[in-house]
Amino acid sequence: MGRYQVVVAIQRSNDDGQVEFQRPRLSSEGLSTVVPRQRMSSLCLNMYDHKLIMVNKLCKSKRLRADEKPEGGGFFSSISSSVKFWGSAVQKSVTGLLGYEGLEVINPEGGTEDAEAEAERGRWKKEDRDSYWKMMQNYIGADITSLVTLPVIIFEPMTMIQKMAELMEYCHLLDMADETDDPYMRLVYASSWAISVYFAYQRTWKPFNPILGETYEMVNHGGITFIAEQVSHHPPMSAGHAENDHFVYDITSKLKTKLLGNSVEVYPVGRTRVKLKKAGVVLDLVPPPTKVNNLIFGRTWIDSPGEMVMTNLTTGDKAVLYFQPCGWFGSGRYEVDGYVYDAAEEPKILITGKWNESMSYQPCDGDGEPLPGTELKEVWKVASTPENDKFQFTYFAHRINSFDTAPKNLLPSDSRLRPDRYALELGELSKSGSEKSNLEEQQRAEKKHRESRGDKFTPKWFNITDEITPTPWGDLEVYEYNGKYSEHRASVDNSDTIEEVDVKSIKFNPWQYPDLH
Repeated sequence: MGRYQVVVAIQRSNDDGQVEFQRPRLSSEGLSTVVPRQRMSSLCLNMYDHKLIMVNKLCKSKRLRADEKPEGGGFFSSISSSVKFWGSAVQKSVTGLLGYEGLEVINPEGGTEDAEAEAERGRWKKEDRDSYWKMMQNYIGADITSLVTLPVIIFEPMTMIQKMAELMEYCHLLDMADETDDPYMRLVYASSWAISVYFAYQRTWKPFNPILGETYEMVNHGGITFIAEQVSHHPPMSAGHAENDHFVYDITSKLKTKLLGNSVEVYPVGRTRVKLKKAGVVLDLVPPPTKVNNLIFGRTWIDSPGEMVMTNLTTGDKAVLYFQPCGWFGSGRYEVDGYVYDAAEEPKILITGKWNESMSYQPCDGDGEPLPGTELKEVWKVASTPENDKFQFTYFAHRINSFDTAPKNLLPSDSRLRPDRYALELGELSKSGSEKSNLEEQQRAEKKHRESRGDKFTPKWFNITDEITPTPWGDLEVYEYNGKYSEHRASVDNSDTIEEVDVKSIKFNPWQYPDLH
């Protein structure tokens, strides 16, 4: 699967005064999408893969490819000069700021003039900030997913495999996708489900890296059973499986990062598949990359500019949604626009909204224009959240962390039982840091023992397959759910002889060699 190119379709009058229009479609060079008219600002600038796209709702122009150069003078000449100005302004970066060479600070709500003040904000103490800035210079350009040991002061009391479960908060949208007989609404529901998690993912605290063999299981939500497991340590990889009466969800995830200094790019190397049981179709999801800004200097914030593509592998229909990048003074931040296309590349439904608020849809014609007599209808809205929550947790995130969603006789490898995570949840930072160091030392001891014996680690609930799947950010080894967890859970739930224990009394134990610890 190649990198997708964004193409914007808009209208203009030609030299003869006639209106020209080229409808939104899928191009041979790559997927194309448009910005629905409802979401066009008077001057909306989008940047993706270092290409600038300009849309002006007052100008009616033929389709303009992102890498095309406007010809002639007049309006397009002014656009060309404006792009040069905006290209530097949209970055809002400052180099050599405060005497730190190569420092980039970005205030999503402002411009370049307040970057120095923004650099002094954030959660780091000055002495810690300076120390980590100096250390991180050694890793610029590197994948730091599990390379750098960080202090718990920047962590949230949740692990990466728990965070995987947050995608299930609005899983009722997948139930609706399965129940509808409309193949295009099916993609509206399913793609809105995929977008919904970004509200939770905007949290700026780092989750704990899972220990090899660590698991997370969840029940009591939407009728689903969810299990995730850390299946590899180098490279860090997780696998997850969820199922209810309507759908089966499977993911293999291998995050890849690139440190840029005061920011880091996160590439979602992975494969996500959803099988809808009644509809009998399989959906494939490719999410956009994410950039975490102001890691050390300034207030940390997250942006995910780029395209999300959800494809119905059974029918060929697909949803192509463009996440707008954050521009000057917050312009475009949170906005998502796109279309549902049929297998013949005809747009059928436009989708628009903000990933931190709500998403709406409206049927459209072959030119991407709303059908007469139709109106935008809301399909998803973010749920209310706790006020002044220290870690910006949603109510669902708190449920994920609690034992209310834990099944009977929780696995001892479950993330909830991690002593460092639990200590941080209680606000005991010193204890959390100490427990985190102990777990990392135990994991190193396991690795050394495993290598000395010539053993290999084998996940319990997932099997590695022979399949290597391409992604926009590299190839991925695919793990598949082996069904053993369903058998284990049924055995425990249906047993009258297994005594139920207090989950808080269970000691965290993900280890392959328990006797070492």
